[in-house]
Amino acid sequence: MKRLLITTILILSMVLSANAQDFKFGKVSKEELSEKQHALDSSADAAILYKNENIYFTYNESSGFEQHREVHKRIKIYNKEGYDWATEQIYLYQQTGAKREKVTSLKGYTFNLKDGKTVKDKLRKDGIFEEEVNDFIEINTITMPNIQDGCIIELEYEIISPFLDIDDIYFQYEIPMNKFNFRVATPEYYRYNKEINPKAFYYPALKESTGSGTAHYTNRKDYISKNTVSNSNVSAGSFSYEEQVISSEELNVPALKGEAFAGNMDNYRAKMSMELSAILNQYGAVEKSFSSSWEKVSKSIYEDSDFGNQLNRFNFFKDDVAALVATVNNDIQKAFLLQSFVKSKVKWNGLYGFRAQNGTRKAYIDGEGNVADINLLLIAMLRSQGINANPVLVSTKSNGVPLFPTRKGFNYVICMVQSEGGYALLDATEVYSMINVLPQRTLNWQGRLIKDDGSSGWVSLRPSEKATETTMLNVKINDDYSLEGKVRKSLTDHLALSYRKSFTGASESEHIKQLEKNKGDIEISELNFENDINITEPVKLTYDYKLNDGIDEIGDNLYFSPLFFLATKESPFKLDERQYPIDFIFPFEDKYVINIMLPEGYQVESLPKSEAFEFKSNDSKLTYIIKENGKYLQLTITFEMNSSFINSTDYTLFKDYFEKVVEKQGEQIVLKKV
Repeated sequence: MKRLLITTILILSMVLSANAQDFKFGKVSKEELSEKQHALDSSADAAILYKNENIYFTYNESSGFEQHREVHKRIKIYNKEGYDWATEQIYLYQQTGAKREKVTSLKGYTFNLKDGKTVKDKLRKDGIFEEEVNDFIEINTITMPNIQDGCIIELEYEIISPFLDIDDIYFQYEIPMNKFNFRVATPEYYRYNKEINPKAFYYPALKESTGSGTAHYTNRKDYISKNTVSNSNVSAGSFSYEEQVISSEELNVPALKGEAFAGNMDNYRAKMSMELSAILNQYGAVEKSFSSSWEKVSKSIYEDSDFGNQLNRFNFFKDDVAALVATVNNDIQKAFLLQSFVKSKVKWNGLYGFRAQNGTRKAYIDGEGNVADINLLLIAMLRSQGINANPVLVSTKSNGVPLFPTRKGFNYVICMVQSEGGYALLDATEVYSMINVLPQRTLNWQGRLIKDDGSSGWVSLRPSEKATETTMLNVKINDDYSLEGKVRKSLTDHLALSYRKSFTGASESEHIKQLEKNKGDIEISELNFENDINITEPVKLTYDYKLNDGIDEIGDNLYFSPLFFLATKESPFKLDERQYPIDFIFPFEDKYVINIMLPEGYQVESLPKSEAFEFKSNDSKLTYIIKENGKYLQLTITFEMNSSFINSTDYTLFKDYFEKVVEKQGEQIVLKKV
């Protein structure tokens, strides 16, 4: 009871302190600098002590309303693991021509406590780096000086934007935030839809109100005499307008902490999206509407010259493609051939986007393009052969799940081929991808299919076929109780794709080093890696091993777990409670076939029990079969994850089940000396 009272007083005092504290820029207290850990989250490597974000619009006579975004943040860094928070990246957007965002009024300090005195280092020009990512984005990277354990950094800047679109407002970060003041004021002429992320587990308390703004302009009247301006009369004018205001003052926002197999944590971040839905005239009538549905969004994207028009350009590749598929009749086989052809012909430049950057023709000729250049080219090739191929718009994992109908909700495009037998999804940007084996970056819930007749609809991006990993392990027990033998592995689908990305092109020594990692006192040799490039076949891997710490000798008995270095040592699901669902991304099956030669002079004393158990009607299942066959012990262990997604409501049940799986893998065989 006493401890609870102390904790309550601590939290209350922290709230009162955050409310009362003056966060004037450049005035950091010794109490803040002396703090060794966060009062409410002792595991935090850093914390946002204060953040203020103010978004508003001012009237520019020559260009109309422009957006201002003022940011002030103060961050405490407790240890080296928090040093990354001393680097700030500001994304600036630009369009062809003069319209571009800019940063102004940038200033910053790093504060340290030295011999009881506050020392501050000023952010200088050599700590600011500007990088043109592509034609549309520039990144300003700010690196603060003299970062040490316990320091505080403080930044202040303003972004001036000619664009009406408002970037997402984050209310939650990967570190705790003590206080966040936020305000956005939009002129009455612009109507915005707002949406708080429905998947978030922290909900800000928003207040809505109205305010007022004033716009100033200049009237100029020229008097002309004999075609010459003889006099001018200049007068100033102004008009007032109403503002729609959204504000909040958040205290003690918890960190967005990653959990094992939670997928993209940004999907659960507390944030607010604002979408421009309409522009009104001075009388309040809608002058231009952006209110939309997913059907309208899809149609507008298809009608974009850098999207739909790219799908009807055949002449520059028609002869090459016709020769390639001349002897093939099956549409899916043609799709595979053309996907492979595009991969070999056009290299991905690493840039996302559903709009072609260079255009399919230029990408084909130059051999390089963004995601849209490549996959729209593939769709055009398929259509040129009479195949029913259409684009599927995707929001990648890093882009999150779109909250409402908007073009900004998508940042990627893939290809769908439909036939009588169903449909197949393709992505020609990934060297090691197969039909229906997409890169993990694209496996984000669902995509938007757009057909050539203008209709559209949702399609699932979640893989339905299980990826498999089959391991055969032969074990010989030596006189010194070391183990040796051979491992043979086979991997398919997404497991094969992941393995190829990790090890194709790696040196044998680096490959062996990674295989030996976290496997105890093991030495691997005679490594053979097959089908690293041939993606039509499973990855094949064989190697010899010698393991020196796989058996415990106690008295006349030998004790060992039959999975040895292949066993899962501990469950990743350690929390008693969990907010987020478990996302394995794709269904999979791990199968182990193990043959253990019994050593001379020993017999079986005890064996684990052969059994099978499952989670929720075969969503997951473990089958464990062991038997003695002459001088051998033979095991077949299969772990199936038939459902790749586990709701948080089932977490406790799944946690108990998975712990049982790990325990079963660790059960020991006992051999007795005779």
